[in-house]
Amino acid sequence: MGRVMANLNPAYWWQRLLALPNDSRTKTLAVAMLVALSAAVLVSTASVLLRPIQEENRERERQAQITALVSAAIGDVGPLQARVVDLSTGNFEPDIDAVTFDQREAARDQTRSVAIPTENDFAGLGRRAKHARIFIQEVGSKIDLIVLPVHGLGYQSLLSGYLALRGDFNTVAALSFYDQGETPGLGSRITEANWQTNWRDRKIADESGAIRITVARGKAEGPFEVDGISGATRTGQGVSNMLRYWLGKHGFGPLLDRLRKESS
Repeated sequence: MGRVMANLNPAYWWQRLLALPNDSRTKTLAVAMLVALSAAVLVSTASVLLRPIQEENRERERQAQITALVSAAIGDVGPLQARVVDLSTGNFEPDIDAVTFDQREAARDQTRSVAIPTENDFAGLGRRAKHARIFIQEVGSKIDLIVLPVHGLGYQSLLSGYLALRGDFNTVAALSFYDQGETPGLGSRITEANWQTNWRDRKIADESGAIRITVARGKAEGPFEVDGISGATRTGQGVSNMLRYWLGKHGFGPLLDRLRKESS
């Protein structure tokens, strides 16, 4: 009985291991496994403990990137607050963590996304997340600036950027792209500051509420148009279609309608 109990005691086996000669293959393998196991436990523990700090750093980097993109077009921007919105209702979702929410990841999850009806899929996305993370700047209790993530198909790539609207929710403050793969020197010019500046103070909808904002085929005419880029007509169409979708009823339309009513 005593021998059986000894065999169940970890200290017994540890002593037997230490008693083996240093050149023993069994001892070498056992020590290597113990070191590897200890390292794995330490790494896992550190990962769990550091996760909140890592998420905070990622959020700070996202905030800095968005602020830089918008500031490049309209000048200094104050602190931006992240919010998650239900795209179908236009209401904010306080129960979803705006820091960790990833809209692109949600769009790939069948349970957290919806198919875009063909008649509404101007941006060529196929599916979109049920929720989106936006950014707002408030002055007092009023929203002074709202920054919306937008993406859609261009001529030969997915265009990804941010559209900033002023507090009337109908005037463009800025449009900035952070990712695209259009033709260098042609469609890729959508990232140039000179072209992006053209979006400032453009109107997105007319008095009837119809989305009118578009990239012209040549020179812009009127408050709803932006100059087209020579040799990049299809990229311009992609930008127009992207905005038509995200500003419409299947995109941020319900949110913008609600905010306009609340501010009137």
